[in-house]
Amino acid sequence: MSLKERIMNFAHELGFDLFGVAPAKLLPEAEHYPAWLENGYAGEMEYLHRQLPARMDPQKILPDAAAVIVVGIIYNTNAPTTDMIDDPRRGWISRYAWGDDYHEVIQERLQKLDGFIKEQVGDQYRSRYYTDTGPVLDRVFAYHAGIGWYGKNTNLINQQLGSWFFIGEIITNVLLEFDQPPPDRCGSCRACLDACPTGAFVAPYVLDAQRCISYLTIELRGSTPEELRPQMGKHVFGCDICQDVCPWNREAVTMQDAAFAPRPENVAPDLAELASLNSETFRQRFKNSPVKRAKLNGLLRNTLIAMGNSGRVEFLPVVDKFLVEHEDTIIREHAEWALRRLQEANAQTVKEAHVC
Repeated sequence: MSLKERIMNFAHELGFDLFGVAPAKLLPEAEHYPAWLENGYAGEMEYLHRQLPARMDPQKILPDAAAVIVVGIIYNTNAPTTDMIDDPRRGWISRYAWGDDYHEVIQERLQKLDGFIKEQVGDQYRSRYYTDTGPVLDRVFAYHAGIGWYGKNTNLINQQLGSWFFIGEIITNVLLEFDQPPPDRCGSCRACLDACPTGAFVAPYVLDAQRCISYLTIELRGSTPEELRPQMGKHVFGCDICQDVCPWNREAVTMQDAAFAPRPENVAPDLAELASLNSETFRQRFKNSPVKRAKLNGLLRNTLIAMGNSGRVEFLPVVDKFLVEHEDTIIREHAEWALRRLQEANAQTVKEAHVC
């Protein structure tokens, strides 16, 4: 059995569903990345600019890098019930954040996989491993490792498994047999492009993060652009729309990994409960959860937008309390917006009742 096969088998034992190897060099798809940054599509994510040299060249991470081992693990689970999804009193957390923080889970397994390879290779082995935590163009290497092709929504899509999977990589000085990138199977489909409510795709395969709901609810630290708030609906952390509508996900397999099993309180969370969180309850509520990345004020800001979009007049006292009492000017500004939205919705309901 070859070294690559032994590594792959151990990766599967650790719970990884996908495995492949790509060359550790500048790859053609990476050449579009500087222009993407120059166009301002990264928004406030300044670290992407700082990390540009390393992201373009894995040799800057590991000088004698020869290969990039890429692994993937499914996080797809059964969707919540329709009544939960349709309930305007509930928000939406992206399904990748329903369970434990994938950074911690995958990092621990990558460490074990890395240790196994070192045992196989010996003291000459050198490596670095990451899962969305380092200056690596993860998807470029995953594509060349045969993990999946670039969908028009910029997510990787695997023909058998769909797109609901995390990826991680080990950059190593060990030369392994490379895999081949899969063909693009999106064809003429543009379901993801047409479904995006904020128009985040400036072209097929090109995402303007500044308009992406995931960026707006997670990465953005300041005020949410007012013109985009109505289109954000009930999203309080992340967005799944472009993956939900993808035909390759219609029969996507569900995972068996307990680490990513949904926490009931994270699936279609109650907006009033989210609005009641303080620093301590936020830390407890989202311990070991990806949601903590949004920070408390970010989540409250998003919750106020979702409340404003809900049309539910019972949220008026909650929103008004934020407007009067909260010390953060951005939170108060979003509360004022939500209050106006709810008052307008209430006025429209009263008007329609009189007409009837």
